[in-house]
Amino acid sequence: MSIKIKTFATLSCTLALSFGFATAALAAGANAITVKDAWVRWLPNNLPAAGYVTLVNASDKPVDLVDISSNDYGDAMLHQTVSNGSTQKMVMVDKLTVPAHGQVAIAPGGYHVMLEDAKHKVAPGDTVHLTLKFSDGETLDTPFAVKSPAQTK
Repeated sequence: MSIKIKTFATLSCTLALSFGFATAALAAGANAITVKDAWVRWLPNNLPAAGYVTLVNASDKPVDLVDISSNDYGDAMLHQTVSNGSTQKMVMVDKLTVPAHGQVAIAPGGYHVMLEDAKHKVAPGDTVHLTLKFSDGETLDTPFAVKSPAQTK
């Protein structure tokens, strides 16, 4: 009888530990950051394009967007449009903080991803991919729909 109780206790502990590890693995695998409404404003004649997206942070801690790259473009840089009275200028930004349980819009008139030196022909209707890297180690390969300026108004 005592052997059966030890076996049952061992089995119960094994199942409990397995369930705990599985739950932790699922929680660790969940992305803190998700994206929505990712698109690129295409311009003709190999002019730089601009990428826009909303970043949503479901975690309890702020997370920084720290790097952007693309296999479709030679350069992908985060910029912010800054108004200085009657003029505006673009300023390169090293990081963008997505607040805990919050979101940040990379949108026209504010932050944008400057995309230069397309590695192949890109046109409205295409999809390009940008790799977004975050301070928590997360990396998202994100599809961006390419739109003409007329489609973005």
